[in-house]
Amino acid sequence: MSQLLGHDTAIKAFRHAEDSGRLHHAWLLTGAKGLGKRLFADRAAAWLLANAVNPDIRKNTASDSLDIPEGNPTLSLIKAGSHPDLLRLERLFRDSKEQERARNITVDQVRTIQKLFATTPALSFRRVVIIDSIDDLERSAANALLKNLEEPPAGTIFFLISHAAGRLLPTIRSRCRILSFHLLEDNLVAQILRHHLPDITAEELASLVKISQGAAGYGLRFAGLDMAELDNAIENIVKTGDRDFLLRSKLAQSLSLKSAQGRYEAFLERAPSRISAEARSLKGEKLAQAIHLWEKARQLGNEAVLFSLDPQATVFTLAGFLARLAPTHI
Repeated sequence: MSQLLGHDTAIKAFRHAEDSGRLHHAWLLTGAKGLGKRLFADRAAAWLLANAVNPDIRKNTASDSLDIPEGNPTLSLIKAGSHPDLLRLERLFRDSKEQERARNITVDQVRTIQKLFATTPALSFRRVVIIDSIDDLERSAANALLKNLEEPPAGTIFFLISHAAGRLLPTIRSRCRILSFHLLEDNLVAQILRHHLPDITAEELASLVKISQGAAGYGLRFAGLDMAELDNAIENIVKTGDRDFLLRSKLAQSLSLKSAQGRYEAFLERAPSRISAEARSLKGEKLAQAIHLWEKARQLGNEAVLFSLDPQATVFTLAGFLARLAPTHI
């Protein structure tokens, strides 16, 4: 499994609870997207399941680690997706091409937990359920989950991943121990990015670190999309104001091509983020104007995907918002 960098506090808290025999049955992993919450859930699940089969693993592992020896049978089963005592719930793919996921985790998916509980664990006394993410549950699915959280079979551990815990049902939060994940320093983000992208250039690395804003997984989404070039185009529009509309027209045309779908989606996120970054340095009326631009850009970015808006027109409009950040405009 990949390295879990920058979250030593979370690992120590979990290991202390497990080592002391006070392991809570439900853990709510909270924090922004891309911080490593899913990786932590995978690592913690593997640790619990492997140690339930072979307690000697603990003797050779530091108290602040979730490391398991490579070649461990439990780890091999998990990597193959065939461990009988591990259930993972996430949004299903809409089609066989696995290009687009459903909007929610359904109540029927949650009901598979009860089917799991109807049998005894196959390999040890331990079972693990990972939900990624609990934010995606349908309302009826959330209510069904509550019943499983109230009285799970002995030895069952839940890892519930949430990117917006404040929106969850209070009754779900109250049944969990919360484990918070925080934004990482840029040097750790760069280390994670280099691990996953060993051939990345220095320029692209710097751009992805900037985009990540403390969440390496977020930056990885844009790997291979030449984000440095896209950021340069954005900065040119912000710096010059693009009074003759040439820069925004060129950008809109290039991002409207089918082959540029990934960069187009990246721009939908980068434009509001760039406006937000500019707003942090402003005050008074200029700050109010920037906030208004950010709200409009964020709304348009969300609607562009939801309603399949014309990419060229969308990019042109968003680039216009960016142009208004120029000193002569704002």
